[in-house]
Amino acid sequence: MTLIEARGLEKYYQSRPVLKGVTLQINSGEVLALIGPRGAGKTTLLRLLDLLESPSRGEIYFNGVNVTSSERLRFFVRRRMSFVTQRTVVFSGTVADNIACGLKWRGERWQMVSDRVESVLELIGMSQYANRDARTLSVGETQLVALARALVIEPEVLFLDEPTANLDPVSAARVEAVLTQFIRLRNMTVVMATHDMLQGQRLAGRIAVIMGGQLLQVGESRQIFCAPATKEVAEFVGVENILPGKVDSNNGSLAVIDIEGIKLEAITACKPGELVWAIVRPEDITFAKVRGYTSARNVFPGRIQRVASVGALVRIEVDCGFPLLGVLTKRSAEDIGVEQGGEVYVSFKATAVHVIGRQ
Repeated sequence: MTLIEARGLEKYYQSRPVLKGVTLQINSGEVLALIGPRGAGKTTLLRLLDLLESPSRGEIYFNGVNVTSSERLRFFVRRRMSFVTQRTVVFSGTVADNIACGLKWRGERWQMVSDRVESVLELIGMSQYANRDARTLSVGETQLVALARALVIEPEVLFLDEPTANLDPVSAARVEAVLTQFIRLRNMTVVMATHDMLQGQRLAGRIAVIMGGQLLQVGESRQIFCAPATKEVAEFVGVENILPGKVDSNNGSLAVIDIEGIKLEAITACKPGELVWAIVRPEDITFAKVRGYTSARNVFPGRIQRVASVGALVRIEVDCGFPLLGVLTKRSAEDIGVEQGGEVYVSFKATAVHVIGRQ
């Protein structure tokens, strides 16, 4: 069920457009990650959805009710939301005082405040810090307290702006673990902005890509990373084989695409004559020293231009008349005898080629 809906949101600051026509639906109980480069408009979108700011144009609906203009409705809906900013702060006082402040501002009973704070402190693994001066905490501990302060009111929706951007890996993992546990326990709706794509994949059920103030694609993780909707999205998510071509023919969706005079086959609805981008993920490419038998429809001889070890993998750049990057395990690279300047056959299936139309 749709909990929050944005329709045609636009936001201008001193006539400068920051968001351009964003339409988005967020379902109850889902975790949605907003990814995009810095300055893309992620934080602005969060602030609009959290009703901290009003859009210059467009509407926001909560549970089907338009809450864009009504100050009364916005106030009551905001009480069902929490927001954790990228640069968190703590107030003077103890850790317990900091976590309790939202409940106290709402006039909740002392016993309920005490019980909830104790429960959240246990959840974040900081029960022993209850009476500690919050200003003496580390950066990671401060972020956990800010998260606990947002969670203790038991919000229906939690907004997170780069929740681990300033943390070391250990602290970031700890924050993610707390989030994962709380989401599972409460079935809470979470909208988080992050430039850490792996974090988005780990925590979110769906991912929305924002670039230049525009929402370019929304979908499950595999859709975003394996079937990017535009060349800009493909480049942002790290796709490295993006080949310019032209559709020569198409017979029942099996197309022949001309890439710099070389033909490859792909599954696409694009028509003959259309200019396209052919995208091949490095992990979908197979290497061999001889042509041999393969079910792949695309097999090309090439010369290895560069070999680089990256952890347990080897990255291989090959010139097949067009450049291709692939990855192998170190064992496979040794078995094949991969070396710079050597010859190799590369192959990949027609179904491994993702085709995007280009202007």
